[in-house]
Amino acid sequence: MAANRGGRTRRRLSTEERREQLLSVGARLFSESPYDEVWIERVAEIAGVSRGLLYHYFPTKRDFFAAVVERESARMLRMTAAVPGIPVREQLGAGLDTFLEYVQAHAHGYRAFHRADAAGDQVVRRVYQRALAAQERQILAAVAADPEWGPSVETRPDLRLAVRGWLAFVTAVCLEWLRGSPLSREQVRDLCARALLGVIAP
Repeated sequence: MAANRGGRTRRRLSTEERREQLLSVGARLFSESPYDEVWIERVAEIAGVSRGLLYHYFPTKRDFFAAVVERESARMLRMTAAVPGIPVREQLGAGLDTFLEYVQAHAHGYRAFHRADAAGDQVVRRVYQRALAAQERQILAAVAADPEWGPSVETRPDLRLAVRGWLAFVTAVCLEWLRGSPLSREQVRDLCARALLGVIAP
């Protein structure tokens, strides 16, 4: 236990709790400001820790950013997970709505993540590849469990490639949308939904 300035005591955070706190602060700052305008000193100040402690958890700013993205990617997977027993066609709109709302709210972080990947940043690229593979698995599992398409999944070697292509399509659409496309979120959602239904149809 540690005492604060008012004489009260507060529980010392565990290593995992402190790491989660730092990542939460990072997620907010990277969503509010471009990557180059997020300072490690500010993260440490908000979290109430020294800069040295933050670097103990994350050796570089890029490592910190990659960890924030990995955490947020896992959270997005949970938010958009398919509900067993409900056809993909019926769940697709709601899942895309959740995803696009997140992209819009975290525009700076989303753009920074894809810029870093395109530039060949190896730290971010590893996170990107893991996130991409997890998204693929989630979509393919949902398709396999769907009575409309599931029976044909095992005989379709093209399906994984089609889903990966669709994920690249969604990324391109979202980045263009964030640049100031006149399309509404609902229009972008419907565009992406039609594209997925097109690539997974037998």
